[in-house]
Amino acid sequence: MRIFTAALATETNTFSPICVDRRAFEASLYAPPGQHPETPTLCSAPITVGRRVCAEKGWDLIEGTAAWADPAGLVSRSTYEGLRDEVLTQLKAAMPVDGVVLGLHGAMVAAGYEDTEGDILVRVREIVGPDVLVCAELDPHSHLTAKRLGAADFFVYFKEFPHTDFVDRAEDLWRIAVETLEGRLAPVMSVFDCRMIDVYPTSRDPMRSFVDKIMRLEKEDADILSISVIHGFMAGDVPEMGTKMLVVTNDKLEKGNTLARELGLELFSKRGTFIMPQIDELEAVAQAMAAKSWPVVIADVWDNPGGGTAGDATVVLQELLAQGATGVAIGTIWDPMAVQICMAAGEGAEIPLRFGAKSAPGTGNPVDGIIKIVKLVTNAEMRFGESLAPFGDAAHIVLDGIDIILNSTRAQSFDPSLFSVMGIDPLSKKVLVIKSTNHFFASFSKIAAEIIYCSAGTPYPNNPVKTPYRRAPKNIWPMVANPHGR
Repeated sequence: MRIFTAALATETNTFSPICVDRRAFEASLYAPPGQHPETPTLCSAPITVGRRVCAEKGWDLIEGTAAWADPAGLVSRSTYEGLRDEVLTQLKAAMPVDGVVLGLHGAMVAAGYEDTEGDILVRVREIVGPDVLVCAELDPHSHLTAKRLGAADFFVYFKEFPHTDFVDRAEDLWRIAVETLEGRLAPVMSVFDCRMIDVYPTSRDPMRSFVDKIMRLEKEDADILSISVIHGFMAGDVPEMGTKMLVVTNDKLEKGNTLARELGLELFSKRGTFIMPQIDELEAVAQAMAAKSWPVVIADVWDNPGGGTAGDATVVLQELLAQGATGVAIGTIWDPMAVQICMAAGEGAEIPLRFGAKSAPGTGNPVDGIIKIVKLVTNAEMRFGESLAPFGDAAHIVLDGIDIILNSTRAQSFDPSLFSVMGIDPLSKKVLVIKSTNHFFASFSKIAAEIIYCSAGTPYPNNPVKTPYRRAPKNIWPMVANPHGR
């Protein structure tokens, strides 16, 4: 067997002011054929898992480019078309192949392309023909379109949020692919549109129990190859935005259709109960400073670069300063210009500095003060599971007793190593302020005495009822109360 694999992924917040060019991919991950590291990034696990699977089977794995950019706004047309055509040219050179196994995201939007994953899958299918296996692993924070369903044989999505299982799901992808190529399976996809949009953390019920249930169903019924909840991505203003249920069966389309509908309606019945309770910045800071056990983690959930925001909001920092908080570390505030100024000044310098809140309304105001530069790190990285996530050149500064990390490559706060690499012991702090919706939970929950979810400012369009959608469907919950007539 000859199998082609590649990855092209980012998550597009169509309301974000930050456009994505090729440099954004190169800052996060750009690995031409043969240069992908041994450890996978979020959407490139099909490549690293495929190396092992194909070596064990004695098959030829032809690796194409792997490219990932941290979430932001629209991808420029030339960037998307250039990376897409790079992968397609590599596929053409690899022909003939028996299968194509891709790592995609599912929520990329480029200028001129509302459905980039659909576009690339259709072009892959045109190259390989109707009889070659085409499959992909995707992020559940994405859009499942009819165009994609028509072009691929099957999809597997991460089940967990935080996404701790992207390697496990790549294993599932390859297991189904191998058995299909060897003639033992005939995967078919069934989809039910839940007609809703919500946030579904699997670190708490009811989503925890729901995911446990679908994993049991996979184990107990041989006809069921994979079940995925496509959460949808509420910051993506595209026509097929919303939550969907995907069931992949072994040539049992009607059975899959029935199960997808049953599970989808069960999920819909729990609408509005999934997301973590949140409080505003005033209450969050007061609660954190009154805590008796440390460290308390304040998650600034809506200024999450993992959702495409800038990560430069200062709302929580300004409240900390207003309340005279001490023993606090903030990771991070994105401000490449401020980092450059700090780099020029050097460690130990005390300088006047303005930083933060440059990207958009709803992010607070720029902060001014005399700061001390404690530590400077070029090309800083933090852990993310088995991988490393870059956050660029970074500066650890102190303002009025508060430790602040300024970074030049946008990245959400995945792991406490974010602080330690900058010379801050996270266990020594009363309060850690991080920017993430839920990906932080897997690692920070191991050290946190308490976690506070804070809704501060409006850097992210987090209320679909009020979001000024132009292209997204209007007949889904919560825009309408009961789209299923139930």
